[in-house]
Amino acid sequence: MRDTPRSAFPHIVALPTRWMDNDSYGHVNNVNYYSFFDTAVNRYLIDRGVLDIHKDEVVGFVVETGCSYFNSISFPDLIHVGVRVSKLGNASVRYEIALYRNDEPLPAAAGHFVHVYVHRPSGKSVPIPERTRAVLQALLNG
Repeated sequence: MRDTPRSAFPHIVALPTRWMDNDSYGHVNNVNYYSFFDTAVNRYLIDRGVLDIHKDEVVGFVVETGCSYFNSISFPDLIHVGVRVSKLGNASVRYEIALYRNDEPLPAAAGHFVHVYVHRPSGKSVPIPERTRAVLQALLNG
């Protein structure tokens, strides 16, 4: 996804870096990239009314993640997070995510993560709720 333009993502959200995101090498530490991924996806779901982190009995748990790093990001950069769905299954969804630094046309990093939907009280896998599925379909790649 190194050469993926912003236009390849149906949803983009801007997230500011924070002073505390920088590590001793002067760039955003790798663990924060996963936080950007998680924040962008969950913000999308919350804003569309299909995720209430406090009350929902069915929620998506992250079961797989990956990230490739192409260029450094540092505070006070503004990150533009591109989000799309590459696979929508019965109980899981795979997101592809790219982080664009400031106004740069190509990503500084890109990766993926997978949500498996579970019944929170039991921890058992369940089908993605229909309202959530409709919201995720808007992000389908291609």
